[in-house]
Parts: sequence; structure tokens; C-alpha cells
Amino acid sequence: MICAVKQCSRGIHCSDGVIRSKTSVPSQRSSFLPPLPVQKPRNSAISVYKAVHVSSLENFGTLGVRKANLIKCEAYEAERSQPIESSIELPQSQVPSEAAKKVKIGSYFALWWALNVVFNIYNKKVLNAYPYPWLTSTLSLAAGSLIMLISWMTRIAEAPKTDVEFWKSLFPVAVAHTIGHVAATVSMSKVAVSFTHIIKSGEPAFSVLVSRFLLGETFPLPVYLSLLPIIGGCALAAVTELNFNMTGFMGAMISNLAFVFRNIFSKKGMKGKSVSGMNYYACLSILSLLLLTPFAFAVEGPQLWAAGWQTAVSQIGPHFVWWVAAQSIFYHLYNQVSYMSLDEISPLTFSIGNTMKRISVIVSSIIIFRTPVQPVNALGAAIAVLGTFIYSQAKQ
Repeated sequence: MICAVKQCSRGIHCSDGVIRSKTSVPSQRSSFLPPLPVQKPRNSAISVYKAVHVSSLENFGTLGVRKANLIKCEAYEAERSQPIESSIELPQSQVPSEAAKKVKIGSYFALWWALNVVFNIYNKKVLNAYPYPWLTSTLSLAAGSLIMLISWMTRIAEAPKTDVEFWKSLFPVAVAHTIGHVAATVSMSKVAVSFTHIIKSGEPAFSVLVSRFLLGETFPLPVYLSLLPIIGGCALAAVTELNFNMTGFMGAMISNLAFVFRNIFSKKGMKGKSVSGMNYYACLSILSLLLLTPFAFAVEGPQLWAAGWQTAVSQIGPHFVWWVAAQSIFYHLYNQVSYMSLDEISPLTFSIGNTMKRISVIVSSIIIFRTPVQPVNALGAAIAVLGTFIYSQAKQ
């Protein structure tokens, strides 16, 4: 029985024994403790359910110098050869403070937003010079899968313990994730990054509609009302977009719908599965890569890839290779950090963080790529993002 005992004027409290009786307990002399003077106990006795042998004693009563008001007592049951595990009351200095937790969550958010901004910038640069979104999407998943496989083999990260049921549950999630990833990449290959993310801010509207009409879920009135600015803002931004493209617009819309189903399948299929956020996304990337690769070869093919690669390298130079590598690596890193943050924060906090992430991507892409924006277009974007924030508050 390992326990933490606090010294008290009335008695000693243990997890398996409580001081209640006023009867004296005869002291026993241990072979590894020095002789102790016999003292009359002060209205205390220790009662336990099984015989124990004291293995170590710190600051018990007046036997030693008091360093703290916390007494540690390790004990063994008579029929055991190892200490009995029990809850241990740690000193306050060893308990993580609330401030440290906030710093950790803040660092997650800052890293998540920064990695997402960097990914979108390099991804757009690659797509401008090399307009093959199916291959670009495949390389992003391949880079993440390779990173995690190496981490598991070198034991930098602990490999997840999975079974057949886990992969069966993950399959529909991977299908929806693959569709959403490719559709978003196709959208960004046709329109500005800012426009894609403005349309993707309408994802909550798809979530409510799918949950209501397909799953039969109901929501309070404020949730439905919060959809009005989301839909209105996206529509205003789309109508006033200077470089509007229907393929880009539909790609963003399909991505919204696919990611809604990904979240639904993930919630239903992953109940009871003990896999960390980082490993969960790694398994999702590997399965999505296996699903996407044959379709990428069928839609685009090696001949188009080779010809486009030569053209891009001749126009951009060796920097183009770095762009491709950067967009692939940063795609995995920002998604991995977002899934890791889910282990630390509530869904509401994550939703708010996702809204702020879109704002940072929209603003930074407009500045870096010098995207022309009309005042009405900016107003529509602001209304859509504000509606997303209101939705996250109303749903809570």
C-alpha cells in the first residue's frame, strides 16, 4: 500500500486505514530501523485490512527533521513482494499550473495558424506554376505518411495499437477526408486562396443541414439564425469576386460537404478507440494516400506530370522543388498540430480557433499575393467569418 499521509494533531489518515481508535498499538522493532524509544501514543492508532511491513519512512512524527508537512509511507502486503499501488497526493509544486496549461494551448494555436498560413502560401505557388491538384494532393499525404512511418520505426513517436475494427471504422473517414482534400486543392488551383477560404467558412451551414435532414438532429433557434450571416456573407463574396471561377467555387463547396461527413463518421466510428490525435491523423493520412493514388494516376497521369514538371522547373528554377517539398510537409504538420490540440481543448475552443485561422489565412494571402479585393467583397468575407463565430457560440 503506497500512500501519502498528512501529519495531523488528531491522527494519521491513510487510503486503507483511518485513525479512529484511542487504543494503543504495540510498537514492533524492524530489523532495518534503529532502536526507537517506546512512547505512549497520543490518542491514535492505525488500522489496516492486511498486515503490512514498513519499507521506508520519512519525517514520521518526531523521528527526523521535518522538511515538509507531507509524510511518505511505502508498505507491502504480507503476501506481496512489490509495493501496493495507490493514489499519491503530490505536493502542489509537482501539479501543472493553470498558467502552464494556457501557455501550452496558446502555443498550439500559434503554431497551428502559422503552419497553415505557410502551407497555403506554398501550395498556391506550386499550383500557379504546376496546375496538377491531384498530384499535389497525393504528395501532401505521402509526405505526412512517410514522416510518421519514420517516427514510428525510430521510436520518436509511439506507434498506435490498432486492429481490423479500427481500420474499418477509419475507412469512411478516410474517404471523406480524401474527397475534401482534393476538392479544396482543385479550388485553390482555380481561384484565389482568400476566396476558397471565404467559401470554406460556410462549413457550419453544411454541418447543420446534414445533421438536421440526414441524421434527424435538432438545434436551438440561435443556431439556425447564425447560419443567415454565414450564407449571406459567402453569397455576397462569391457574387462580387473579381476572378470568379465555377470550378473553384464548386471545389470549395464539395470540400465543405466532405469534411462535414468526415466529422460525422469520425465521431460515430471512433467512440471507445484509444488513439492519440497525432497517431489518428497519421493513420488517416496513410489510408487516404492508398485511396487517392490510383485516382491521381487515372485523372492526370505520369505524362502530364513529367511535362508540367519540366515547364515549371525551367520557369521557376530549383526553388520550385523546395516549394513542392514545403507545401507537402507543412500540410501534414498543420493538420497534425490541429489534431493534437483536440486532445487539450474543448470542441468550442477548437471551433473558435479554426475561425481565427481562416481570418489569418485570408488576410495573409491577400497581402502576399496582392489579391484585388473590392470593399463589398471584403464586407461579405467579414460577415461570413463573423457568422461562423456566432455559430460556434450559439451551438455551445
